Amino acid sequence: MRVPLSWLREYVDLPAGETGRDVAAKLVDAGLEVETVEQLGAGLKGPLVVGQVLTIEELEGFRKPIRFCTVDVGQANGTGEPQEIVCGARNFSVGDKVVVVLPGAVLPGDFAIASRKTYGRTSHGMICSGDELGMGDDGTHGIIVLPHEHEVGTDAIELLQLVDEVLDIDITPDRGYCMSLRGVAREAATAYGLPLRDPALLDVPGPNSYGYLVKIDDPAGCDRFTARTVTGLDPEARSPIWLTRRLQKAGMRPISLAVDVTNYVMLELGQPLHAYDRARLDGAIGVRRAEQGEKFTTLDGVKRTLDAEDLVITDNSGPIGLAGVMGGANTEIADSVTDPETGAVTGTTDVVIEAAHFDSVSISRTARRLKLSSEASKRFERGVDPQAAAAAAQRTVDLLVLLAGGTAEAGVTELTAPGAPRTIAMSADHPDRVAGMDYGRETVVRRLQEVGCDVYGQDELVVTVPSWRPDLAEPNDLAEEVIRLEGYGNLPSTLPQVPSGRGLTARQQLHRRAGRALAGAGYVEALSYPFLGEAVFDQLQLPADDAARRVVKLVNPISDEEPALRTTLLPGLLGALRRNDSRGSHDLALFETGSVFRAGEQPGVAVRLGVDRRPTDEEIATLNAALPAQPRYAAVVLAGAREQAGWWGKGRPADWADAVQAARALAVEAGAELVVRQGRYGPWHPGRCAELAVTVDGVETVIGHAGELHPRVVKAMGLPARTSAMELDLDRLGAAGGEALQAPRISSFPVATQDVALIVDGSVPASEVEAALREGAGELLESLRLFDVFTGEQVGEGKKSLAYALRFRAADRTLTAEESTAARDAAVALAGERTGAVLRGA
Repeated sequence: MRVPLSWLREYVDLPAGETGRDVAAKLVDAGLEVETVEQLGAGLKGPLVVGQVLTIEELEGFRKPIRFCTVDVGQANGTGEPQEIVCGARNFSVGDKVVVVLPGAVLPGDFAIASRKTYGRTSHGMICSGDELGMGDDGTHGIIVLPHEHEVGTDAIELLQLVDEVLDIDITPDRGYCMSLRGVAREAATAYGLPLRDPALLDVPGPNSYGYLVKIDDPAGCDRFTARTVTGLDPEARSPIWLTRRLQKAGMRPISLAVDVTNYVMLELGQPLHAYDRARLDGAIGVRRAEQGEKFTTLDGVKRTLDAEDLVITDNSGPIGLAGVMGGANTEIADSVTDPETGAVTGTTDVVIEAAHFDSVSISRTARRLKLSSEASKRFERGVDPQAAAAAAQRTVDLLVLLAGGTAEAGVTELTAPGAPRTIAMSADHPDRVAGMDYGRETVVRRLQEVGCDVYGQDELVVTVPSWRPDLAEPNDLAEEVIRLEGYGNLPSTLPQVPSGRGLTARQQLHRRAGRALAGAGYVEALSYPFLGEAVFDQLQLPADDAARRVVKLVNPISDEEPALRTTLLPGLLGALRRNDSRGSHDLALFETGSVFRAGEQPGVAVRLGVDRRPTDEEIATLNAALPAQPRYAAVVLAGAREQAGWWGKGRPADWADAVQAARALAVEAGAELVVRQGRYGPWHPGRCAELAVTVDGVETVIGHAGELHPRVVKAMGLPARTSAMELDLDRLGAAGGEALQAPRISSFPVATQDVALIVDGSVPASEVEAALREGAGELLESLRLFDVFTGEQVGEGKKSLAYALRFRAADRTLTAEESTAARDAAVALAGERTGAVLRGA
């Protein structure tokens, strides 16, 4: 909602020195979201005056039409002589009044005006369009042509109200009354403690039996309908400058007098209106639900297919308007037309004004289904004051009579469904208990009265809610009004008292520790969108029957290219790596932790529930059962250098081992024992892929993979060469480690170290050798580390040497050399039995 400060001052006597930013600060304190304060006419400097075109000479020989004009600007140029100006626009004629900027002036955008030679003539100034003055589009896309009553030489800056401040307010759904100058003025008056001149306080005649005939078939959809008729409008009448300028400042384009007046009153009072050409109406106006599949052409010329839930305005010919959304093309106000032979002007002379109140849910559904959001629907969706309909119709009639010379017919139609004011019972100290501070009854009553409530009672209050506040429905809503008007900044700062055991869950703690561990290892977190396209599975070379290919698709995806929820974190991370590499960052280590969405063999289908009540527990359980599994995963991707070269050394590139080490780091954080062995899966290189497994409830489970990506995957996805990646199921890793991390026991006895080098076949995985050594060494083994891998003639063709450092320690004594040697020999013996390993040099 754009609110010109000059317009706001008509309803509230703001202090003379208050700027737009001062007012914005007050409104923000009152709970409104003021996004910007626009300075209209900033840097504008005259002379900018009204001029009259005296002569026009068409210049020939140029690619586009050029005109050399003489313009009378009175004494504004200091001489009184006609001003010579070159202009390319063609929407003005001799005798027209135009806006002229003279040399020495500065237009918005720091555009200085000076005399200059162009197209073989000297132009002393410029004839202005609305865009050049920062006024916005007036529908002509050309020179501003002023009404003839304005005198030559008049200051156009003041005439066109070019200098002003406009507050751009983001109206939240619960504050629909602020989508009007009336609503914002009420908030400003309360914030400054000043009286409000309510523009809706008008003398309105009561309904009578000879107004325009209206029939409502759906009182639930339309509980109020006011119709007024104005006849004898001058079809040549145009909207005055003050009216068009206010519309432009508020972000609306002037169209015609009747339409401009209805838009103006909507902005002023918040009540959407519609004007029908009475000559095009066929009989009585009706309000009903549309027939399923009924066709209707809206004002924008689009033929639309209606739904049975849509509320329509009708006459004997059928639908003439989508209630609360947009009018129909068959009854719109006709543009004035001048007969070239007789000079007679024809157009709409008689109009019927509609001011109605419609059900907000119905309007919202229609606007969204048809993707037809309008200024009217935005207001009805948020709630319109039903009591303002009669005043808005009267205000429209008054302006049409004043500006177009019309006559208001005496007939007044006003149909109203029976209803009573809404009341809320609340204890006087309820806002005190909500805010945690003492306001007192007097403050509570005063603040509620300022928002328009009627308050009765002492300790127990009975509050009658004003008609323009449909959002006030329970005591907490009233408490919020008191608190916001007293100032959120005045609330005491108190820390919540968290009951014991109500902290982070074990799953949340592991998620945080995992992120910290990877960040500490040099990875940068990259958050990607949880959507993907199914073509990425082919790029990752996943088998046709892979569970990751079973996706959950969205009915309304953000992008048609990515309609499915992700089943793996890799596409998003690899996309981030590719973008950063293409922009010059080649040494990359990225990680992400987040949910993936795994559909079952038979994906569930969620039922669509109504919005008129809270779902039952059974319905909620059905919805939850239809949801896909959402385990939390962790993934890393690496490319380029893992360690930079410098005076400290040569550095090294990132490789598959770094991806495996990232998985080991996460296992340490989870307190789980991670099994790393040779694997083969999808996007990873078959010879450089590690399978990651853990034991959960006595069953070994594969939870992920790590290693270097396959060259075909790298090529298909446009990744740097030798890109490595790791992905694992963080939830299963946490389940393998248990809820509480066990601190390591520190023995006070010395460690005994034994090194062994074993020769095995090149095809034997190191993990199998390591597992055998651990089992054979027994309880005395504290740690086992592979520190060297060697191949060559010394160990034989097809063989490799694996060197391990074994650390032995006892908790209750110092080990003897014989004990550590015996444990080492037992480990080597079991490794030889299981893998054929022999001691190197034996």
